[in-house]
Amino acid sequence: MVFNYLRAEVIIVNSEKSFSKLHAYVALVCSLLLASFIAPMSFAKVYSLPASGSRLIGDVINHQVVKGDYFQEIAEQYNVGFLALMAANPEIDPFLPTLGQQLTIPSQMLLPYGQREGIIINLPELRLYYFPKNSNKVHVFPVGIGRQGLETPKTVSYIGEKRKNPVWRPTAQMKQRHFAEHGTKLADEVPAGPNNPFGQYALRLGTSVYLLHGSNQRFGIGMRASSGCIRLYDDDIEWLYQHVEINTPVRIVDQAIKLSYEPNKKLIEVHSPLTVEDGNVRQRTISAAVSSFVGDSFDNRERLKQQIAQPTGLVTELTAN
Repeated sequence: MVFNYLRAEVIIVNSEKSFSKLHAYVALVCSLLLASFIAPMSFAKVYSLPASGSRLIGDVINHQVVKGDYFQEIAEQYNVGFLALMAANPEIDPFLPTLGQQLTIPSQMLLPYGQREGIIINLPELRLYYFPKNSNKVHVFPVGIGRQGLETPKTVSYIGEKRKNPVWRPTAQMKQRHFAEHGTKLADEVPAGPNNPFGQYALRLGTSVYLLHGSNQRFGIGMRASSGCIRLYDDDIEWLYQHVEINTPVRIVDQAIKLSYEPNKKLIEVHSPLTVEDGNVRQRTISAAVSSFVGDSFDNRERLKQQIAQPTGLVTELTAN
């Protein structure tokens, strides 16, 4: 299952990449995941909100690869998503990076469109933004979302319930799917503990079946690997559990391309769309607003084409017209 999830996610990041290397690394990935069972704590990145009219937060961070580094560990160290780190460094082997290589950490971003309140989850970038009341800060977390066929829905909702040590009760569809894929039956319910895939904390979206929750395995955060719920590192969901109030508004959005006019410059940030089943999907993401923002500059249009062809998720500066 680990291999299947990784293979699906590499398609999203870059559909032209070969899977030949991935086949060779399956055993290595499994060992690294087991090695990361006891992993460093991760907490949200906290940024000061920019002035009204600006969307830019954070700074570019570089990381020099040292012995023993691999992308999952580095992603946890900087509390960024696994796929986000891969997209930002498309030419670097995520499992065996070369010693001394410089990695770009995707720690600079444009805020998603919409009112800066409550929780915003932008599905294509696999990030959760939390805007506390009466604060000039925003807390940013990497999240895992539903895999293809079990997509996390776009919605406007609220935090309807908070649970500590939640019990996991798989749905009938989950049981059927698990049996078809693995030939074994799931229990009717799994109590709190190391075998519970919800981890130690969960926040319900309204009265729906969808939760923001932890996990009993660190793999899958910052990826499309869940059955539709939003996964976070245990440390992150514990922090949200302690700080987010019942009835906090939640918006789940699909913003693959973000734009911002900044002083004397124009910025664009492009993420892989939620599906790449055919070439027309990428073309549909180029709206009239994006085209107008980019303008007639040949260089700007070329930059946009490059980002659409291979999204890096990094903030890119365009030539100001």
